[in-house]
Amino acid sequence: MLDERQVWINGDFVPWNQATVHMMCHSFARGSTIFEVISFYATAAGGPAVFRLHEHIARLERSAAHLAMELPGDHEALCRAVAETVHRNRLAQGTVKLVGYYPQVALDIQPPQKRLDVAVFALDPSRDLAGLEFSFERGTTAGIARWRKLDPQSVPIEAKAAANYLNGMVAKLDVQKRGFEDAILLDTQGFIAEGATESVFLVKEGRLLTPSLGTVLDSITRRSILQVARHLGIETFEGRLRPELLFAAQEIFFANTPFKVIPVRRIEERAMPAVPGPVQLKLAGFLGRVARGEEEAFKEWLYPVAA
Repeated sequence: MLDERQVWINGDFVPWNQATVHMMCHSFARGSTIFEVISFYATAAGGPAVFRLHEHIARLERSAAHLAMELPGDHEALCRAVAETVHRNRLAQGTVKLVGYYPQVALDIQPPQKRLDVAVFALDPSRDLAGLEFSFERGTTAGIARWRKLDPQSVPIEAKAAANYLNGMVAKLDVQKRGFEDAILLDTQGFIAEGATESVFLVKEGRLLTPSLGTVLDSITRRSILQVARHLGIETFEGRLRPELLFAAQEIFFANTPFKVIPVRRIEERAMPAVPGPVQLKLAGFLGRVARGEEEAFKEWLYPVAA
């Protein structure tokens, strides 16, 4: 199916297999790519809508600013590029990946220029990609990785940059060697940070707990879950969480863009009491209604794609 997809690059559409760069380009060889992964959903109104598109583009702009990069279009132009790519590929629901990159061949560690090229990909992972199957009812298993989360004094962790994700990759490889599916990273002070590509949430005595910003990415899904929880009357807490809480919590779950709520059924050797747990069920159900445009109070989160 990927051969049928069209990719937006700097204002033009090209076939999927022509969306390429040279292997010696700076962004391939040095990891100087910034990106966003964004979901879109079929809505009750009939057409697809992109979930929190303005917030994703704003974060892309912040990533560029942290790394002294220049984007080729303004905020609204990038929003339109995402919507046009979804429309051009005739998809009702799926995932967008927006990539800012340096295509020029370079040996120096410094990029060849400030201005990026931008590409927008839209696909349906269930049809186009293998290995992304997910069962909410089954959930996942998690181990605590020996690798620590990147320290915010070493790199700007607020930037959603490709090079930063080597950290999550080695953490996930570490726990998979011990038989777990996903990783939880601690920060360099020993507190809970996040997953390889996910935010981490715990539920204890009815309260929803998550690590505070500062050592973790300002995840838009994390932000959405906290806002929805407060709307539903669930008490929330953001702060420094010791790893011992993982063995006392009634529920643990990951949160990411494609799946929103990912229940953890086992943390290290501890089996969780209920999967999915009641808070996970409440949050996942409500977020599903928001994504379909069925919750009036959250309709501003959806960016409609023209038919």
